[in-house]
Amino acid sequence: PIRSCAVVGNGGILNSSFCGAEIDRADFVFRLNLPPLNWTNDVGTKTDVVIANPSILMNTFNSLMERRKPFILKMKEYGSALIILPAFSYLQKNTAVSLRALYTINDFDLNSRIVFFHPDYLRSLTSYWKHMGIKSLRLSSGLMLMSAAVEICDKVTLYGFWPFSQDLDGVPILHHYYDNALPKPNVHSMPEEFYLYLQMHIKGSLRLNLGRC
Repeated sequence: PIRSCAVVGNGGILNSSFCGAEIDRADFVFRLNLPPLNWTNDVGTKTDVVIANPSILMNTFNSLMERRKPFILKMKEYGSALIILPAFSYLQKNTAVSLRALYTINDFDLNSRIVFFHPDYLRSLTSYWKHMGIKSLRLSSGLMLMSAAVEICDKVTLYGFWPFSQDLDGVPILHHYYDNALPKPNVHSMPEEFYLYLQMHIKGSLRLNLGRC
């Protein structure tokens, strides 16, 4: 077990939160989907684990089929962090590009290391959360990382987990702290997952941060 963990989502609610220092004080920091770290005051820089949705590798880095330098420069931002890929979910789509990411990291001898979610773990995780009422087509990366964090950390705090277009005061905000790209419809159920996090916060299973630090 790790004493304190921060799981940092990418919600626009992080803008002007000044949570960076608090996040960096956590013993272990999880981040989602290869986010930019140049919002230091709001999101910090410490990264121990970062998950990468394979669709990001496909769309942002052209499935690593051409120039690989942009991907390498991005990975260097995270230092020696573990990079988690769900390589064994949706095999026809995700496995090949995840393996190319692994080979690229190894070829360039970076400090970071690619790791894969075990397929049995993903299967069990999906079954569990469906039993708990999550009915979306796929679990989000955030739900996967939150699940891993509560398994290995004594105290878990979620930052930037806010799927709505307005903050708590009704002020419009970006979908992400760094852009306003919306998720694909009918794949994840972010409001449903947020309600789950809120229930866990009320029960004391984790802390859900929704304001300034």
